[in-house]
Amino acid sequence: MPEVPPTAELQHHIQALAACRKCPQMRSTPVSGGPVRSKVMLIGQAPGVREPLMGRPFAWTAGKTMFKWFWETVGISEAEFRVTVYMAAVCRCFPGRGSQGGDRVPSRQEIENCSTWMQAEFALLKPELVICVGRLAIGRFVEPLPPLHDLIGKLFPAVRWGHRFDLVPLPHPSGASPWPRIEPGKSLTRTALELIRDHPAWRSRTDFPRQESHGIPADSG
Repeated sequence: MPEVPPTAELQHHIQALAACRKCPQMRSTPVSGGPVRSKVMLIGQAPGVREPLMGRPFAWTAGKTMFKWFWETVGISEAEFRVTVYMAAVCRCFPGRGSQGGDRVPSRQEIENCSTWMQAEFALLKPELVICVGRLAIGRFVEPLPPLHDLIGKLFPAVRWGHRFDLVPLPHPSGASPWPRIEPGKSLTRTALELIRDHPAWRSRTDFPRQESHGIPADSG
């Protein structure tokens, strides 16, 4: 599947995101999946310590697991996923380690600061399918947050910032929880991936009118 050229607005958005320094407690600069023009958006929680070094989201252990899920059930490689799905996150910077040893949970203010970037992405992309990975990401759209067995394997019609879309939650693939590897989590995770695979937006995620990279119609006459 060929890569779809981004609009100038999307390119400018990514450049502005990369320059963001709103949150002084964050331990990295923003991590971005790039200006991928798609009807499908994946929203993670926040980068880990490796992602800023690798320069892309889901670049380490959790990413290997997640892309294995997509390859085995959806039939898409990591390389194709990265150029056909817009990858975002609740927070775009590594928050640092928490006092209990894991990654620090971003503060409410940090989440609100970063939500302005997501709001802009919804306005630019108008996603028809949103995939939320992990409870922090799911909780930005589903409130109150029920147990995983009531979330995973289901599709939720959703509205955010005046935009309607379908939401499919996935458990976090970090390995910190065995939930996706044991029943019923294993089967529910596969059902969620099948919902993504069969969704019309997934099948047409890069079907846009042809445009040049600066947002000018390819055929003007």
